[in-house]
Amino acid sequence: MTADDSFGRLDDDDYPAFTMGRAAELLGTTPGFLRAIGEARLITPLRSEGGHRRYSRYQLRIAARARELVDQGTPVEAACRIIILEDQLEEAQRLNEAYRQAASQEPTGK
Repeated sequence: MTADDSFGRLDDDDYPAFTMGRAAELLGTTPGFLRAIGEARLITPLRSEGGHRRYSRYQLRIAARARELVDQGTPVEAACRIIILEDQLEEAQRLNEAYRQAASQEPTGK
């Protein structure tokens, strides 16, 4: 890998750059919170060769959303489920829009 390849990772939202401790610090939470949202399958951190959890910026944004809900009094498991359902709804709406656009471009009559 060249230095140019390494710098390209700086822009990669999915690159697992943050340790659990650093991720918790950035989010203002505890490693236990990150473990809990992992157990609820909201995010699945990658593991280093030594087995340590590594988080991406994308995963930290999801974790931050979960923390907002928990801070508002929502239980962790419920917060995770809410975020998963919101994500599924957004994806379904995106697909529906794509299908509508494709259908409107189909020629009518045969």
